Amino acid sequence: MSGVARDQDVDIDLGQLVRAVWARRLRILAITLAGAGVAFTGAKIMSPQYRSETRILIEPRAPAFASTQQVNDAGAGPLMDELNIASQVQLLQSADLLKKVINDLKLYNLPEFDDAANGSAMSSILVKLHLKKNPMENPPEERVIDAFVERLQVYQVPGSRVIGVSFTSKDPKLAAAIPNAMANVYLSTQSGAKLDSNSEATRWLEPEIEGLRRKVSEAEKKVAEYRTSHGLLQTNGTTTFPAQQLNDISAELTRVRGDKANAEARAQAVRNALSSGEASDTLPDIMSSQAIQRLKATESGLQSQISDLQTSLLNNHPRLKSLRAQLADIRTQIRQETQKILTSIENESKVADLRASELERQSDTVQANSARAGEDEVGLNALEREATAQRQLLETYLVRYREAASRADSNSSPADARIVSKAIEPVDPYFPKVVPIVVVAAVATLILSAIVTMLAELFSGRALRPVDVSPETIEAERLVEERDAPQAAPVVAAPRKPAQPSMLAIVGDDDTIEDVPVAEEPPEDDNEFSVASVADYLTGSRAPLAIAISPTGDNGSAATVLLTRMLADAGRRVILIDMTGSGHPTELMAEDQAAPGVTDLLCGEAAFGDTIHGDRLSDAHLIPQGRSDVRRAMRGVDRLSLLIDALAAAYDLVVVECGSADVAGVSRLTRSRDVEIILSLPEIEETIFVTLMTEFQAAGYERVVLMSGGEGGEQTLGQAA
Repeated sequence: MSGVARDQDVDIDLGQLVRAVWARRLRILAITLAGAGVAFTGAKIMSPQYRSETRILIEPRAPAFASTQQVNDAGAGPLMDELNIASQVQLLQSADLLKKVINDLKLYNLPEFDDAANGSAMSSILVKLHLKKNPMENPPEERVIDAFVERLQVYQVPGSRVIGVSFTSKDPKLAAAIPNAMANVYLSTQSGAKLDSNSEATRWLEPEIEGLRRKVSEAEKKVAEYRTSHGLLQTNGTTTFPAQQLNDISAELTRVRGDKANAEARAQAVRNALSSGEASDTLPDIMSSQAIQRLKATESGLQSQISDLQTSLLNNHPRLKSLRAQLADIRTQIRQETQKILTSIENESKVADLRASELERQSDTVQANSARAGEDEVGLNALEREATAQRQLLETYLVRYREAASRADSNSSPADARIVSKAIEPVDPYFPKVVPIVVVAAVATLILSAIVTMLAELFSGRALRPVDVSPETIEAERLVEERDAPQAAPVVAAPRKPAQPSMLAIVGDDDTIEDVPVAEEPPEDDNEFSVASVADYLTGSRAPLAIAISPTGDNGSAATVLLTRMLADAGRRVILIDMTGSGHPTELMAEDQAAPGVTDLLCGEAAFGDTIHGDRLSDAHLIPQGRSDVRRAMRGVDRLSLLIDALAAAYDLVVVECGSADVAGVSRLTRSRDVEIILSLPEIEETIFVTLMTEFQAAGYERVVLMSGGEGGEQTLGQAA
């Protein structure tokens, strides 16, 4: 191998492989074009093949003259399952159906379906060498069927009861005619099978119906004879004569007993009136008597005469005595007539009592007869059930016989399938597809040419390099690459500002210098208030919000930017909101200094999603200061709490840089929220620090973190007692 010792470990030089392919690009392109041309020529030489498809839906179908009950019964049956559909697919590929289609379309006359008769020279050579069976040994019919099956495809459409029948042919008309012919033959075969089934059903049902008719007649005759012999005559179609007689006697007995009780009550009322001497005018039985009414009228007339004569005659006058004697006689007659009425009522009670006794005797007799009739009805019910069952079976057979006979006579029974899509004559050939073939051939030729070139480089040893290369060789190669490569922008260190994190000045193509804060190397003596220490503390904190206060201005804001980037480098999802007056964090982090920010959002001039931007040097996100008027934006600062809630749900930590804000301003953002307060003081000033700690502790903030100086451990100050 070139440049490699025999026993030296080597590695593949991928750059050399790429350079070798690029150096031979014209040759590879020419080979690719040649391969595409060959593929194009071959696709044009091939005979075009056309494909068309017919789709058949398998579903139960009833004839148009079927009754509603029949249609409902058909719809209530189980739908065809996968096995039934698979069976229909096999039926469409059956030899009998294919032979009928071949004979109907006379496909045996077409050379396309008998290639063996016009075999190629290569096929003849293979046959002579006994490497291939002679196709002429098969009968012509089998050769046509084999060629037909090769071009036929019958399948079930997934997830449906639809069967697709597609056929491929050199003739587009034939490609459409064959699937349609197969569908028509399949439907006629199914319809004929159903007609044969109806004819067989009528032939089987005729003797069965005659036998059932005899059985029904005999069963009904037995029921009538049994009913007559046992006296189980029906009165109203449902009740037997003994039962009806028992019902009538029970009703009459109830009525007679009521009459008896009524008569006894009336007689007792008359006795009470006679024994107590009370007036009997109020008793309905007495007042309804004609004799009583006449006597009462005579009594009333005599009393009137006596009253008139007493005014003019003395009490011992014969006329008065005569009238009084007549009045006493009338009253005696009234009592006698009342006694007769009482006797009559008592006689009615006795008659009702005798009638009730007779009815009770008759009821006992009828009950005994009814009990015997109930025992006889057990046998009658058995005979009636047998007769009813035979009659229902006969009616069912008659209905089925009429249905089968009507379908057989009409000579038209719909198949359990219908064509949902007929095959149409295709315009474009199914094969070959010129464009896909050329594209695939070109891509394959290009890949193979590149692989051959790479293999040549590998076998020649030019793409191999030793593994243990000396540092001088690596440095020399680097110098050569730097000399040949385009000159990059120089990177120079910017002067470090006091009390601020270190910065780099990058000189761009337009000679502008951008200040980019980067983390300094940790000093030898660790600072427990450093930015790194605070970053470690916030990484372990569960607070979703951190408020950074920078009393000394932009140098503190720069430290907050550095803190945010450290958190992002540690894998935390963090976003910084620039709430400073100077917008210094925006200058350090934003790609576009005029990007919409928090002031635009509070003024309603920008959407929430448009204000979130990525940091140009880390994975942190930034909501810049914005371009709107700050005073106008501060009028809607109360809505900022909703913004912070939304961000806290999407980020691990939300950092708000407030600049030199006071406790009152911070309280408007942090009410009822778990929050970390960060005092960003690059250089600790005791007066400012003590004042801020006192104010925040007085406001109820228990966790106040000081961030100052270099990187080291963390310290949390201002813990409440």
